[in-house]
Amino acid sequence: MLAETKHKLTMDTLFDQIQAGNVKELPIVLKADVQGSVEALKSSLEKLSNEEVQVKVIHGAVGAINESDVSLASASNAIIIGFNTKPDVTAKQLAESESVDIKLYKVIYQAIEAVEAAMKGMLAPVYEEKILGHAEIRVIFKASGIGNIAGSYVLDGTLERGMKARITRNGEEIFDGSLASIKRFKDDVKEVKEGFECGLVFEKFNDIQEGDLVEGYKMVQVERA
Repeated sequence: MLAETKHKLTMDTLFDQIQAGNVKELPIVLKADVQGSVEALKSSLEKLSNEEVQVKVIHGAVGAINESDVSLASASNAIIIGFNTKPDVTAKQLAESESVDIKLYKVIYQAIEAVEAAMKGMLAPVYEEKILGHAEIRVIFKASGIGNIAGSYVLDGTLERGMKARITRNGEEIFDGSLASIKRFKDDVKEVKEGFECGLVFEKFNDIQEGDLVEGYKMVQVERA
């Protein structure tokens, strides 16, 4: 088991394994939001093939990354690339237990550049999402010159000024962007902790409703394994 885990193919170890002669083919499981993106990415990724390694999309489909995708990637020692899509909960858990590498992108050229950089050993710094906390919007205040202020209650964690925020309504994501400010009464504050109320102002987004859920997060750089 240790030997198998050690040789699992990841974007971080790809160049080293190519140099060591362990990798002659880079299998990729590709999932995207629309068929056009699947086809465009498949064509572009396979064109990255060179004398040392053949890039091969072994499965390309539309939809969320699911358990079957992870099982296929694990069996084929493949990397999973998601474009404008994410793994479901079961897939995420299985990927962690099977040491399957999942990379998510929202811009096609960034996905292509990342694979090319990995093949050349020139990967950019790695960033991971860190969840800071959650809040529920309970009342909407209108302020001239500002827009709508979401009177919110912090359910867990800590919301911080400068963080990113996602808003979901009935389980569907309606916003993913920047938090412009956090207010306590009329004052701007740096953070608000669990159990306290606050006013949240989202950058260029006013379509909020009572009952919307807010998830605060930030991207943090992590060391490569």
